[in-house]
Amino acid sequence: MPDSLQRVWTIIEKVGVGMLTTRFDGGLRARPLEPRVDRDEGTIRFVTDVRSAKDDELAAAPDACLIVIDAKDKAYLSITGRAAIFDDADLAAQIWKKTDDVWWPDGPNDPNVRVLEFYPATAELWDGPASKIVAAFEFAKARLTGQKPNLGENRKVTVKM
Repeated sequence: MPDSLQRVWTIIEKVGVGMLTTRFDGGLRARPLEPRVDRDEGTIRFVTDVRSAKDDELAAAPDACLIVIDAKDKAYLSITGRAAIFDDADLAAQIWKKTDDVWWPDGPNDPNVRVLEFYPATAELWDGPASKIVAAFEFAKARLTGQKPNLGENRKVTVKM
């Protein structure tokens, strides 16, 4: 697996929460969800609830976007793909975390539990270079010298998932 693709998966796993955007009649809607990565299958799963509008939205328009930000490492991901909802208690049990009990006290067999499966197609990764300390020093130096701050290379890569 190429380094950039590995980096994408690592960021998703590390951050732990992303904003999933879906389309509805009035436009776009984003909501926070906790990704469960399966690198071998190339999928990202989420435990979700049938009482949300995601089922209908994805049935009508399966294209979705997952945004993940690692502010500490200055890494920003925008992942586009397609998504589907499954009513599958066994699959929910496979990806279940203890923290899910807060939302569904009856566990993965709760009748409202659904699994949203996201099939990423392309990820855009912006990797920022400078730590806060380096950035602060460079901005102070730039103010004194009148030169542009040297924050290192900010790179953007597009990764086929």
